[in-house]
Amino acid sequence: MVDTTVSTAGEPPESSPTRASMKPDLLSLAGVVSIAAGIIHATAAGAHSEHKQTVWAFAACAVFQIGWGALALLRSGRLLALLGVVGNAAALGGWVLAKTEGISFINGLEEAEGVQFADGLAAGLAAAAVLIALLPLVGTPLVARQPRLPLLGTAALATIAITLPGMVATGSHSHAGGGGHDDASAHAHGDAEAATAGAHDDHSTMAAKAYDPSLPIDLSGVEGVSPEQQARAENMIAVTLSRLPQFADTAHAFELGYRSIGDSITGHEHFIKWDLINDDKVLDPDYPEALVYEVAEENRTFTGIEAPPPAGTRKLVSAMFMLETGSTLETVPDLGGALTQWHIHDDLCFSPDPPGPEGPRVAGVTEVGGTCEAPLQKLTPVPMIHVWITSHPCGPFAALEGTGAGQVQEGEERLCDHAHGSGA
Repeated sequence: MVDTTVSTAGEPPESSPTRASMKPDLLSLAGVVSIAAGIIHATAAGAHSEHKQTVWAFAACAVFQIGWGALALLRSGRLLALLGVVGNAAALGGWVLAKTEGISFINGLEEAEGVQFADGLAAGLAAAAVLIALLPLVGTPLVARQPRLPLLGTAALATIAITLPGMVATGSHSHAGGGGHDDASAHAHGDAEAATAGAHDDHSTMAAKAYDPSLPIDLSGVEGVSPEQQARAENMIAVTLSRLPQFADTAHAFELGYRSIGDSITGHEHFIKWDLINDDKVLDPDYPEALVYEVAEENRTFTGIEAPPPAGTRKLVSAMFMLETGSTLETVPDLGGALTQWHIHDDLCFSPDPPGPEGPRVAGVTEVGGTCEAPLQKLTPVPMIHVWITSHPCGPFAALEGTGAGQVQEGEERLCDHAHGSGA
């Protein structure tokens, strides 16, 4: 009996044993890339546990990308290729929308935010999967005529190599402390152990280690600090170490609306974004209310507010997180027990508010509870706390000294964490 089956365009029919034996093909490569993107989304879903809608969104992407990728490794076909193009294009489109306008109907993704390594990598892999899966649909044969298994293996290894750091980086896309963003939780600064270092069975009996931002974080050794308090404090540092350097350039901070309060003469200059004080973000290093820069003595002359200070004259050393107006030292959240201490400033006099975003500037000092001589004004004090991304003699949550020290809750002594200070 004569076989009358006709092969189109010189390629074997889809049911032909030859087709199956000629895997891998372009669709196989697209499948590998799609699986890699799905793995990053699956990892991100686990880091979004505070936002259920965000978890579901990332989980849905992960299920499709991994499931379709696995199928593409086993089968070929134009319909399968088209499905991969549409699904990965949808994931890519959602990422573009989240980065440009935010996704209002998904809790945790309502506001647009900058591109970060993990989500940028996942988007790039999704785009690559779309382009590769498109090739068979625009004329490239679905099955390579001479299989290139070594080529596919090399591509798979390369994809894995860039996917692994992307999985780790999902933990550093941080929105901590109820800030209303995704990717909170375990934020390691260059080491996955950083956010959980020191979560030991007996914190108080372990030898204290000086806080070194370049090493895994370990705040053990302080009596009376619970494992939960230690973990919260360590995680807060890890998140801040990861995210705060985006503000290292004072010109960039200036563009974002941060303005100096004119205290560079102290050696530490505060740049505050005043409209963040009463937003809904708390302890969020993507939206710190104030940035603290170290200023060398020869550079303590900048007084203008219409332009950023000269480049290279200030070093970012700390975030200063401020609670909303109406908060008091009696109502602050318990961040780290005896490891952390909130303070207020009830003795600073500020200039009257200038027009525009510049905000007030420190122009004098009065006594605690006192008044300022007109036209100077004393602002309503709100609790604040520092998180240092450089070593400090009084540890990672130290307040400033001298005039800038501020006041702590009545009955407390000013905390200097010698156990974890740079002189420990």
